[in-house]
Amino acid sequence: MPVHIKLMVSAITLVVGGGFYFFEKLYGDSNVALVGGCLAIFMVVAMWVFPEVGQKQKRR
Repeated sequence: MPVHIKLMVSAITLVVGGGFYFFEKLYGDSNVALVGGCLAIFMVVAMWVFPEVGQKQKRR
């Protein structure tokens, strides 16, 4: 995946995760807010750390 797309997906994921954390902390359960916030951070880190799955090219 190109870097500019990873940056956009990362930003969107962090904004949505931050919004979830904020509203869940304010109106809901703080433990659920913490899990959701940590999950958003984990998803972004995993996207950058782990390589993309693709087909291996055959060597001749």
